[in-house]
Amino acid sequence: MSVKIRGIDFQSNTDNAMGLRFTNLSHRWGFQCPNWPYFEDVKIERIHYMAKSGVLSQRITTSMHSTTHIDAPAHVVQGTPFIDEVPLPHFFGSGIVVSIPKKKWESITADDLEKACGHAIRPHDVLIINTGWHKIYEDGDYFAYCPGLVPSAADWMVDKHVKVLGHDTQANDHPLATAIGAHRNGPLLPHLKEEYRIWSNGRDWSEDFPEWEPVHNKLFKHGILGIENVGGDLEEVTGKRCTFAFFPWNWDRGDGCIIRLVAITDPKQAYRIEKGEAF
Repeated sequence: MSVKIRGIDFQSNTDNAMGLRFTNLSHRWGFQCPNWPYFEDVKIERIHYMAKSGVLSQRITTSMHSTTHIDAPAHVVQGTPFIDEVPLPHFFGSGIVVSIPKKKWESITADDLEKACGHAIRPHDVLIINTGWHKIYEDGDYFAYCPGLVPSAADWMVDKHVKVLGHDTQANDHPLATAIGAHRNGPLLPHLKEEYRIWSNGRDWSEDFPEWEPVHNKLFKHGILGIENVGGDLEEVTGKRCTFAFFPWNWDRGDGCIIRLVAITDPKQAYRIEKGEAF
């Protein structure tokens, strides 16, 4: 049941007193973690360390939108809730992990979702999408060339009453519908305009992606939060129904938060959440 880590015994993710299986769906956060094109690098300073103080204390400087994280509606839609204002049930719940393999710049559409999980999705589910791109999560191609969700997918999720969306791509929108393309402070990567024209057999990126972050806007206005850069052991739970936990910091007026996304399964159905009895 136990696993020894640096000389100390702990219960393991897959063999523990609760009988539950915990599967990490988060990328590593830390020194030189991959970053969106206009973010500063993560900075970590040891304020105290063993030789100096006999304890370890560290100070971090980071965007909350690095590695696996959840967006608050206020991140994109002015006048909507900040992360601390979103009720706690929206960071926990049952749902599914669905496989929708995609290649460079391909769209994730309503038809893709209906074909992959229309028979399985339930109202208020957490929906996690595995496109396969978590396998190449690094600085470079991942951010520029990811596939992405398009407005029809957002409409499908609103119609199905999805509670939270998660995916192994760089944003809740196609990259060319963000500032990576010709929107807001972009294009951050102007060379992609000609690359896209060649890739699409002559189409202009502004014609194919005329709106700025339309999926963010549709989802957030309906209270559907988005988890970006899902990773970890995603393959282990793809095609399965799980319970998910991903609580953010209680950050006053937070625009989002780095999270530890975890899929939890109960193979023997022997564990139950306490009902709050007095002791």
